[in-house]
Amino acid sequence: MLYGRTAEVSALDEVIARARDGSGGAVVVRGAAGTGKTALLDAAAARGGAMRVLRTTGVESESDLAFAALHQVLWPVIGSLGALPEPQRLAVGAALGLEPGGGDRFLVGAGVLSLLAEAAAPDGLICVIDDFQWIDRASADALLFAARRLATERVAMLLAVRGDAPVKGCRGRWTYGGCPSPPRTSCCGTATPSCPPACGASS
Repeated sequence: MLYGRTAEVSALDEVIARARDGSGGAVVVRGAAGTGKTALLDAAAARGGAMRVLRTTGVESESDLAFAALHQVLWPVIGSLGALPEPQRLAVGAALGLEPGGGDRFLVGAGVLSLLAEAAAPDGLICVIDDFQWIDRASADALLFAARRLATERVAMLLAVRGDAPVKGCRGRWTYGGCPSPPRTSCCGTATPSCPPACGASS
């Protein structure tokens, strides 16, 4: 139980519920180290019911290793790779070290989106990405490409990031830690919580 965080938990629950009903999207939670971002995302994911949960955590020592985070988050569903169109399958396979070649960036992003959609059947999917500031650039680009295109998928992507690290393409944000009650804003095309201006957040 996260005491004193009922509003934040309820807002994340709504993002997950919308994804379960086919209106997916992504939310970014910002805050300093130790403010409870990880616990908040874990608690939200644990209440997803039958929804599948995929996770990855950025590691500073792997931040220069292309597709390291993507490998971690997609490996549990790698068995669904064969369901992708061949160009996407080969690109994602190359990114994960399963196929020769470097992996075309557009096709990798499209393939990640397709693979997440496959993994969301039949009950939906929650994708938890912690310490996004240390996610390698190649993985971040592919994951955010997918995040911006989840509106018709049963996928909720929850990202936690420390400080002011950029999350490309997500204009809205929720700054976590010391915020009274979260109003609504927009992030990656989905309704999400956000800190009011008095808490130092911007949309």
